[in-house]
Amino acid sequence: MSERVNSYGQPVGPALVGWTPPPFPPREAMQGRFCRIEPLDAERHAGDLFSALAHDPARWTYLPVEPPADEAEYRARLAEIARSRDPMHHAILDAATGRALGLAAYLRIEPAHGCIEVGHIQFGPGLARNPAATEAMALMMARAFDLGYRRYEWKCDSLNAPSRAAALRYGFTFEGIFRNAIVTKGRSRDTAWFAVTDADWPRLRDAFAAWLAPENFDDAGRQRRSLAALRG
Repeated sequence: MSERVNSYGQPVGPALVGWTPPPFPPREAMQGRFCRIEPLDAERHAGDLFSALAHDPARWTYLPVEPPADEAEYRARLAEIARSRDPMHHAILDAATGRALGLAAYLRIEPAHGCIEVGHIQFGPGLARNPAATEAMALMMARAFDLGYRRYEWKCDSLNAPSRAAALRYGFTFEGIFRNAIVTKGRSRDTAWFAVTDADWPRLRDAFAAWLAPENFDDAGRQRRSLAALRG
């Protein structure tokens, strides 16, 4: 319970002295050592993303749409979602090759409350379980908190075990299950909620930096210390 009380003796939340709503995220690239994140551009990214993502139906089970029938359909789909301001879709590129290997978006962007979500995450086989995937999530989280957001959310189907494990690995705190939250593909979905707050961010920022540092990888590219260990 809050220790602050109002003039009626009722507990109230802490005052946000000096806080102002952050701006909307800019449509600007984010550059890392392993990856580059760019605003989604169907003409530039569709071919790579179709090759990386469209051929394994199992990767689409927990997404709100089914795999495209062909590259033309996928290109048209990407052109449509690329125009959206919220969700704001991004392509994740391999820094060395420039090939687009995955997708992620900012969504439910609420500057008035300092809240933003990361979602619509799709990692192809060249990105999943790769340092570039961790770096991409660190870069997107860093942009949100650097802009002044107070809360960074991750939500997924409660049955999506890999997504839930990823959220915990990246340092999100599990906040509960929203039962019968949505209907998707004719199915009822319970939604698992996770979040990072601005109070959590300094510790996570330091852990990401230490994990991504060159000295944390051996000559075979294997991590020396896990992200969880570095979070302490």
